[in-house]
Amino acid sequence: MELGNWTMNTEFILIGFSQNFQISVYLFILFFVIYILTILGNGFLIGTVIVTPKLHTPMYYFLCNLSFLDLCYSSCTVPKLLFDVLSKKRRISVIMCLTQMNIGLILGGIECMLLAVMAYDRYIAICSPLHYTTIMSWRVCRYITVIIWFGSLILSSFPTMSRPLVFCKENQLNHFFCEILLLLEVACGDLSFYKITIVVVGFFTLLSPPVFIIGSYTCIIVSILKMRSSRGRSRAFSTCASHVTVVIMFFGTSMTMYMGQTRSFSPYLKYISLVYMVITPVLNPLIYSLRNNDVKQAFGKILTRCSLSQHHWPQNTGRTALCT
Repeated sequence: MELGNWTMNTEFILIGFSQNFQISVYLFILFFVIYILTILGNGFLIGTVIVTPKLHTPMYYFLCNLSFLDLCYSSCTVPKLLFDVLSKKRRISVIMCLTQMNIGLILGGIECMLLAVMAYDRYIAICSPLHYTTIMSWRVCRYITVIIWFGSLILSSFPTMSRPLVFCKENQLNHFFCEILLLLEVACGDLSFYKITIVVVGFFTLLSPPVFIIGSYTCIIVSILKMRSSRGRSRAFSTCASHVTVVIMFFGTSMTMYMGQTRSFSPYLKYISLVYMVITPVLNPLIYSLRNNDVKQAFGKILTRCSLSQHHWPQNTGRTALCT
């Protein structure tokens, strides 16, 4: 690739949001609270599933994977965002920017495929309950997890690692995150390889999973409507409603971001990025907890044990980790 007399960029400036000090302080408080709630919510959900034997099922295993993924996804973007909100320079090196971009792509790809697997898990549980333990065995669940993580790692990172982007145009990015679509606008050279790659990867991560999820839920709805027990139908719909809500939030914003593109990257799309990068990770544990009776009951029992432990603290001095 001929670069001519172009000057290579070594760092970017993330414009992000307003640089007005008062607004920046408000934004810092808002994002800080969201990040803490994300850590606490997903951490409590993972802890509740781990210490509750009743929840040791494939459904909650994948839910724990989703919560762990949300922790990683949020930690990939929010700490840097918090630092930049109160900073005037808002700089990031090209290497760190590409690293952040690749991590975001990998985690996003994993979440797309994981949501599809969770839909399949609900399909087997509702449509073939007698064969559920055989089809969704722990061995199968582990294999699925490995395939999802390594599949996304290869799909999302190999193209940019095999042919690294070179930047020699403007170094200001009107975003709070190193978004690949925006980086392509400031990259130089022939970018056809990357554009084709985005289409191919997008097919596997943004198109195939929603189609698979729609197919799974079509079969689920047909099966639920055939149930004679109204209580059974209500429980089945309640179990699936949480997952459908998360799917709509994540894929709705992601597809708007990556498939609704015009020729140039709109600066308003960074607000859409906030939804699936910052808002969705904090809402996922709330959605699954508030709409799932098993999780609410398990969490309530843990809180009861903790309160009883604290109440009898003088008599149980040596029992410090009792909330299990």
